[in-house]
Amino acid sequence: MTSNRKAFATVMMSAVLALSGFAVYVAAQSAEPKEKVIRISAKKFNYTPGEVQLKKGVPVILEFKTMDVVMGFNLPDFNVRADMVPGKTTRLRLVPDKTGTFVFLCDVFCGTGHEEMNGKLVVSD
Repeated sequence: MTSNRKAFATVMMSAVLALSGFAVYVAAQSAEPKEKVIRISAKKFNYTPGEVQLKKGVPVILEFKTMDVVMGFNLPDFNVRADMVPGKTTRLRLVPDKTGTFVFLCDVFCGTGHEEMNGKLVVSD
């Protein structure tokens, strides 16, 4: 083989290997499921939606927004909490590991009516 042919063969083999590696990378990325985003808004003195339904073992991103005052989100049965600041989005990853109905609540005093600010997380198989 001449040196030009060797160089061409080397370049072609490198290109094939690079494309193969890229194809494996793309296949691996698309094989992973995307986490569902559930948007929850907080406003004196409720969460919308007030009930969130999830599947056990399926990861989700809870995305919180509040428009009026600083609030909290506490889901004691899963040992997770987050602060919500007006004008900012707060994201919380959750993988439910048990089934049932669980209460979430605001754990930052947000005014009269704060004690009634809660919702339900329903996790099924």
